Amino acid sequence: MKKLTRQKLEKFLELHATDEKVLDVGSGNSSYGKFFPNRLTLDYDPLRKPDVVADACHLPFEDNSYHTIICTEMLEHVIDPKQVAREFYRVLDTGGKLILTTRFVYPFHDAPEDYWRFTPSTLKHIFSDFSSVAITAESKEMTTISILLERIILQTKTRGGKFTKFLLLILSRFFTTLDWIVIKSYGNIQKTTEVEEIMSSGYYVVARK
Repeated sequence: MKKLTRQKLEKFLELHATDEKVLDVGSGNSSYGKFFPNRLTLDYDPLRKPDVVADACHLPFEDNSYHTIICTEMLEHVIDPKQVAREFYRVLDTGGKLILTTRFVYPFHDAPEDYWRFTPSTLKHIFSDFSSVAITAESKEMTTISILLERIILQTKTRGGKFTKFLLLILSRFFTTLDWIVIKSYGNIQKTTEVEEIMSSGYYVVARK
């Protein structure tokens, strides 16, 4: 079963595929190299066999040394995301691009080092030094429910075992067909502040230095 978030993430990364030199921070054992064949992988965990073992809070590169940085599903796992953003800004050259993905409505994962969930407002603050920041929701509200059900299947032991999880899988896939139900979303219960969605599973960020 290919995770819903993985399907969406790959479609997003494919839009930014390039043969140019790329720094992939927090890459771990990610499978996204097919989109970035000339990437240099960096991770703090040597067991994940990155090209460079280092902390994202202190990147071992000179200023303005990369035109593109990728960071997928890592920001929620660092203690100081603002410092990581500063390092990305420092290492990117003028006009360089950061491609980043992270979680919002999502279960505790990769325990125990799972620290944050980010709203669009938070992401704009963290990357406020960049000249432009485009933020895209990963999912609409009903698909987010699908993703949460999928994580229950993947991360829990349930009564009824495989049969229960099969029923949850059917229910999960059913909810992916219901995004049309929500016509508008609001950032408050008074419904005075319209927003794109109120519970995306995560956000995709493209920031330019």
